[in-house]
Amino acid sequence: QVQLVESGGGLVQPGGSLKLSCQHYGSIFDMYVMSWYRQAPGKQRELVATMRGGGSTDYLDSVKGRFTISRDNHLKTVSLQMNGLKPEDTAVYYCYEKQAGVDYWGQGTQVTVSS
Repeated sequence: QVQLVESGGGLVQPGGSLKLSCQHYGSIFDMYVMSWYRQAPGKQRELVATMRGGGSTDYLDSVKGRFTISRDNHLKTVSLQMNGLKPEDTAVYYCYEKQAGVDYWGQGTQVTVSS
């Protein structure tokens, strides 16, 4: 059984930075793809960033150059460093992992970008 717990959300002014963290509780961590999704009010959930076990990454076009996903296999964490935040980045951010065909989601953490 896998449990994902996010932290690090909050209120930030446009242009500011936040770092989200996701703690993985459960079985083997370093073999799996870890992702961050977000969902803004009235919108569908979208994939923001993905990191594979080998370290390769993918990003949503609108966050490229501003967000960086990273993982620490020893601590079993995956992080999302968000710089140059914009009001349109406001959303609930979710940590996601798929293991053995099962989808695991964190509870979400709110990020609000506003002056």
